[in-house]
Amino acid sequence: MPRPDADQACELRLFWDEGVTAYDFGPQHPMDPTRLALTMRLVEAFGLDRAPGVTVAAAPPAGESTLALVHRPEYVEAVRRAAADPGTVDLRHGLGTEDNPAFPAIHRASALIAGQSVAAAEAVWRGSARHAVNFAGGLHHAMPGQASGFCVYNDAALAVARLLELGAERVAYVDVDVHHGDGVQQAFWDDPRVLTVSLHEHPSTLFPQTGWTTETGGEAAPGSAANLPLPAGTGDAGWLRAYHALVPELLAGFRPQVIVSQHGADTHVEDPLAHLAVTVDAQRAVAADLHRLAHELCEGRWVALGGGGYAVVDVVPRTWTHLVAIAAGQPVDPQAPTPEQWRAEVFRQARRPAPLRMTDGADARYRDFAETGYDPADRLDQAILAARRAVFPQHGLLP
Repeated sequence: MPRPDADQACELRLFWDEGVTAYDFGPQHPMDPTRLALTMRLVEAFGLDRAPGVTVAAAPPAGESTLALVHRPEYVEAVRRAAADPGTVDLRHGLGTEDNPAFPAIHRASALIAGQSVAAAEAVWRGSARHAVNFAGGLHHAMPGQASGFCVYNDAALAVARLLELGAERVAYVDVDVHHGDGVQQAFWDDPRVLTVSLHEHPSTLFPQTGWTTETGGEAAPGSAANLPLPAGTGDAGWLRAYHALVPELLAGFRPQVIVSQHGADTHVEDPLAHLAVTVDAQRAVAADLHRLAHELCEGRWVALGGGGYAVVDVVPRTWTHLVAIAAGQPVDPQAPTPEQWRAEVFRQARRPAPLRMTDGADARYRDFAETGYDPADRLDQAILAARRAVFPQHGLLP
């Protein structure tokens, strides 16, 4: 399928249910659901929910059999118990901790988010939409039997598992969150049908302390995982250089039938929980490239999820609105002012001024690794080459 024109509408199913904002660990927790509401309000302010080819849909919560594609039944039961008794401290299942405190809607809201991502995968695979977005999703740290890193049910892994259940033979999962996509990697560690690719801050400086270049898949699936840990302080030029040095060539070699991507906005320079220095403009550029790859490699089949992001007003809504706009084939000009009605909504909900434009003023340029070559004295290039050497040969590619 040819590359889509910038102004060519794409068939998009945008999954949204106001109920996802009940995924709320409390007023002092970084995972503030306001970020979700403000994103949807910005999407609406730009008219993207009414754009040609866009359908907004809500799916039911994931049921027991769906959750069981990734999660152990005893864990799901533990989450239910935590909902009934929010004072629960269940360290075995990662519940009642500082990262994952229990709350009354913990099962219902988590299952609702998972249901949107699973339905997004179904829509794309069955052809009722070319692309699907659930920016409330991307909760990539949850393990089969344990909550972790603000994540209760791993909707990203569940979406991939549902694609496999429907008959997909090659699924590429690309994670550009600042944190390693450890839960999805673990879920498919020994499954050669799934390629998990993660770009993240180096595990020596950030949770979850995994995602080393040597993590390349289990014995049954060598080369099924690729990891590129980035030095703290990496900005737009380095982040984009790393992405383009790893992702497009690796995905072309794998030949996926569908791409599932996780777009955590916490790579941003203003994010309070991490140490990269990326802008909204670079985040937008990566979303645009994944859109291109979906069209070039797998007939447009693309499921895009949200993820982390704790600059609730200034970053997350703009980044994910750009993601929705790109998936709709209706990209928003980075120089566009944010709509007045959205700025008013920001002040109403957050009692602070909103960003005035959809850009951080960065040009998101980078030096292409393939063109400029490897600099042995550069820490970023050392990481890039280590990642390519670890996994490229297992896909028949030259590092």
